[in-house]
Amino acid sequence: MSEMRVVGVRVELPANQPILLLRETDGERYLPIWIGSVEATAIALEQQGVRPARPLTHDLLKEVIGALGRELEQVVITDLKEGTFFAELVFDGDIRVSARPSDSVALALRIGVPIHAVDAVLEEAGLIIPDEQEDEVEKFREFLDSVSPEDFRGADT
Repeated sequence: MSEMRVVGVRVELPANQPILLLRETDGERYLPIWIGSVEATAIALEQQGVRPARPLTHDLLKEVIGALGRELEQVVITDLKEGTFFAELVFDGDIRVSARPSDSVALALRIGVPIHAVDAVLEEAGLIIPDEQEDEVEKFREFLDSVSPEDFRGADT
């Protein structure tokens, strides 16, 4: 199992589909996960340190976990089946709750717990970006610095 860090969220064109990009903390593999626009917004807001006027669902869940006296210890991306990623929230007492990776990452960022991916998922879906593509990663980081959460809202909002 490898610890992952959030590189960021971007919108894949032309489909306008948000992608969460994770990278191994002590490795060179990237893990791209296609996610929904609401979750992309929640992740982007947290990465940018933006506090909405009213709590988002992930903020509420963080408060509920604390109010119930539980502690989220980590998030684990556990599986990939037919193109769909699966994750677990791992609480104190080894209590595990199945969740979408996008929600899990949004919650992990808010609480400040590690994000892990099992080796089988990284072996199947992990990407190694050759050195000549590092410029693209840098461009992606620059894009993340310039993007706003409003960029992830659908056309119908």
